[in-house]
Amino acid sequence: MTPLPSRRALLRGAPTQAPAGDRPPWMPEVITRRTAPWSPPAPPVEPPTPPPPPPSSGTTRAQALHLARRATWGATPRLVADIRAVGAQAWVDAQLDPARIPLTADERTVLAEYPRLSMSVAAVRERYGSDTGDLGTDSIHAYTARAIWSERQLFEVMADFWTNHLVVTAPWGPAWDSVHRFQEDVVRRHALGRYADLLVAAVTHPALLKQLDNTSSTRWSPNENLGRELLELHTVGVEAGYTEADVRHSTLVLTGLTTHRQTGEAAYEPDWHHTGRLTVLDWRHANTAADGSAVVRDYLLHLARHPRTARRIATKLAVRFVGDSPPAALVDRLAAAYLAADTRIAPVLRTLFASEEFAGAGGTKTKRPFENAVSTARVLGIRPGPANRRWFDEVLWLSSLAGHKPMGWPAPNGYPDVAAAWAGAGATLGVWNLHMQQGWQSTRTDDPWVTVPPFRGLLPAALPATHGEYVDALASRLLVGPLSTAKRAAVCAFLDRTPASPLRATDAAVGWRLPYVVALLLDTPEFATR
Repeated sequence: MTPLPSRRALLRGAPTQAPAGDRPPWMPEVITRRTAPWSPPAPPVEPPTPPPPPPSSGTTRAQALHLARRATWGATPRLVADIRAVGAQAWVDAQLDPARIPLTADERTVLAEYPRLSMSVAAVRERYGSDTGDLGTDSIHAYTARAIWSERQLFEVMADFWTNHLVVTAPWGPAWDSVHRFQEDVVRRHALGRYADLLVAAVTHPALLKQLDNTSSTRWSPNENLGRELLELHTVGVEAGYTEADVRHSTLVLTGLTTHRQTGEAAYEPDWHHTGRLTVLDWRHANTAADGSAVVRDYLLHLARHPRTARRIATKLAVRFVGDSPPAALVDRLAAAYLAADTRIAPVLRTLFASEEFAGAGGTKTKRPFENAVSTARVLGIRPGPANRRWFDEVLWLSSLAGHKPMGWPAPNGYPDVAAAWAGAGATLGVWNLHMQQGWQSTRTDDPWVTVPPFRGLLPAALPATHGEYVDALASRLLVGPLSTAKRAAVCAFLDRTPASPLRATDAAVGWRLPYVVALLLDTPEFATR
């Protein structure tokens, strides 16, 4: 595909109408692959307008939009209407019971293309024998599909949260044979359950044991990687004031946890286990049995229930859903809810979403690049097509250029979730390029990868009368809200028009320039807001 022009180039010299019988030299060639002169497609049948919410729901449009932005992978007009119809609290309660929400047809369609995800670790090793059978890409594709098309949106957001808390890199990482099972058996099984169960499942899983080098940790040669990260990142944090002696004992607790040489599954080697009294912070154990698996479980449960762990998890949840520097009072309440519920996450989330701090935090978070890519697909209504793998690869490549691809963070601390980390020119330009590239998917007539509704369908069936109303209609559809007067005028100026300029069906704004306007609106801070 011919490189797309920059916004600056468009603003400086792009014509407002395509030359008769030709195309601008910078327009992608795919636009011209037609057997007849191009004209705007007939508008599709407009979907019925969502019914107004019942007065009893008590949820305003602004409240619904705020919740949709934070608790899902991207707001859409239909989602906001659904939240208003049932009320914010009822919607959250339903989302916290994902087993009652069926898979969508699009989810089923795409996940059926990845049957290898059901394979056991042993089966992967038996079939492939080496990392040529890496299932990381399959896992990341499924991750992307679920984020876009699942209606279990809060569950999928929490799966992302835990994936960045208990990091296993993919593809081509040390857990090439087991990362897919880590996602299914650890992250997704326990995403809304008890953190204590999630922690035990993670630390005893072959993927994390390989990721953090515990497979070769023995009483004779202990490897401190997992023992240290367990304290620093997964539980109490450095604020707990643990010492190097605590790290050493944390490591010794975990000696014996390894993987089977042939099958790659988790295993325990009693001969490798250190015996003798162990002390980590306020935890003590005689540790006299040769098989220390019970000691491991006791240690992990203690750490999961530790007040410092409660505060660490509460802080990370508040950063994800409320603000980059969340109020201490909110963190205190979330930590108390965590301990009162014996590490269950659903009660903590209920407390968070019902808080005044959450209600007052609108417009204070920024989407990371992959989140922006997913929310772009959601708001454009992209659906599976004949070449989903190719499309996923393109989206993930563009996301990685912006610095954010699922399971791609090389360090064990996970991707940062504060605006400052994503404010650089590289991340911004990467996201803008993604918007333009995905916009041109709608023009693929020669080799469509996925199903993209015609962009004309983003406008009302009856065209707005003016360019200003045209921008308002697109903003309502894409941003689920209005643009400021100044930005509205700027978009019209991009089209060499004023807000009062009449809009005709033959205007460039409705034709070849429409994908550019769509991308321009997706480039705004309003769309970048989580």
